[in-house]
Amino acid sequence: MFVKRKLSPKVVFKFGWKNIIWATLWSALVVFVYQELLDKKYHIGIPYMPLSTIGIAVAFYVGFKNNQAYDRFWEGRKIWGGIVNYSRTWANQVLSYLDCSQSLSKEEIDRIERRLVHRHLAWINTLRIQLRYTTIFDRSNLSYVPSFRLENDRDNLTDISKHISNEEYEKVMSKVNPATHINRLQGADLSMLKKNGSITDFQYVNMMTTLEEFYNLQGMCERIKSTPFPRQFAYFGSLFVWIFIGLLPFGMVEEFYHIEDGNIVWLTVPFSALVSWIFYTMEIVGDVSEDPFENYINDVPMTAICRTIERDLLQLIDEEPIPEKAQPVDDILL
Repeated sequence: MFVKRKLSPKVVFKFGWKNIIWATLWSALVVFVYQELLDKKYHIGIPYMPLSTIGIAVAFYVGFKNNQAYDRFWEGRKIWGGIVNYSRTWANQVLSYLDCSQSLSKEEIDRIERRLVHRHLAWINTLRIQLRYTTIFDRSNLSYVPSFRLENDRDNLTDISKHISNEEYEKVMSKVNPATHINRLQGADLSMLKKNGSITDFQYVNMMTTLEEFYNLQGMCERIKSTPFPRQFAYFGSLFVWIFIGLLPFGMVEEFYHIEDGNIVWLTVPFSALVSWIFYTMEIVGDVSEDPFENYINDVPMTAICRTIERDLLQLIDEEPIPEKAQPVDDILL
């Protein structure tokens, strides 16, 4: 996620340089052909009124698409905000309920508390890596993505293994959905604590409700991940933008040629490139926002959120050292 208020010129250029070159060459070709055909009494220009009508329609369509794409990103961010809140609730329940237990020694309470908290830290990191493990669409053919693609998070498994035992790590990582099975281990521990009287029935139900909420939040993330943005909106939005960009020089060349101050028809080239870049950028903004868990620069900063949770929970159990707060890299928070 970008953390600066303004994008650097380098980023802006990388998002649109191919479009600017293409629009410049295309509009220059249209102007050249237009002037060559004038002497032959042929015209390839088109009235600007129907072109402007198309432009307005495309702008409304792309605006709608961008709103829906942003909703997907914002929903993903709200889900991870819920994970932060319930993580703190979980740690508070673990510490508060077990500290009141009369059936366990202080050493046993401390060991179980740390196990339940660390296992939860393994869960959030497992969920993060699962969400980033696969990509819905191969974007390698898009000019604005490859140079910004962040290092894939799927191989950073030490964030999981350091929080659980080797036996549990091997067990959960052999499953199709490791995050689900980590929370299953949490539930097994709670059942054991309830059986031996370490927690009351009320406390057991309360903590199981929190685990249920973790499952709900995980399922919400998986729903966004596995359901791509409706392709009819995405595809036709892109198609309409390119149709408008392709027709744009034909309307502008006619306008600039008939200006009373003289033939300034070559102004078609820079103005066509500028308008094309604006519409193309509007299209890109929606396209790169529609999948918030793909590990791209505009996505939900799950690594930073996991680090925030880890810092909070480790301090709650008085464990050192506390990892440093995640810092932006090239103005991007991972």
